[in-house]
Amino acid sequence: MQPFVSYLQSFTSIPEQSLQALLDLFKPVHLVKNEYYATHGKRAVKLAFLDKGLMRAFYENSEGEEFNKLFFRTPAIVGAYSSLITKTPMIINLQCLTDCEILEATFEDIVALYDDHPRIERLNRKIAEDFFVEKEKREMSLVMNDASERYELFKKEFPGLENDIPQYHIASYLGITPTQLSRIRAKR
Repeated sequence: MQPFVSYLQSFTSIPEQSLQALLDLFKPVHLVKNEYYATHGKRAVKLAFLDKGLMRAFYENSEGEEFNKLFFRTPAIVGAYSSLITKTPMIINLQCLTDCEILEATFEDIVALYDDHPRIERLNRKIAEDFFVEKEKREMSLVMNDASERYELFKKEFPGLENDIPQYHIASYLGITPTQLSRIRAKR
């Protein structure tokens, strides 16, 4: 649990009693490569801390074409946050790209701590703000940078990841075809 505690405390200080109340909600779960943590169309009720492994968040259109939105590496909070907040079905899928070890809790149980432990609510807000900033950077990159620049940013943001996952996942994340990615990589 120490990596999880360190991750949480990187956002804000949390009194020991509040931290323990939060940690008590999380249970370890093992997921295998290619297993889905969240599936489009279902309502999310849990979120997790990714302790080990690699996951992706992606959209799928009606023709079955996939569009990678995010990659999650340790340490990270994973979950279908908009579904958790709105209590509506998920529009994304979360899939393990490797075997994963997570710590999982029910979102409603976390929210139930807010009144007695206001630092937990503050922590949730700080994590959501960090996620929002990263999401905005990604959206700007998609519209402001060309494919080569996006590839360079990807390599900086996820060092070594291109050796761990299929190239079509990277191309999808960059908003290009695998052929375009091959051409960009050949020029390097």
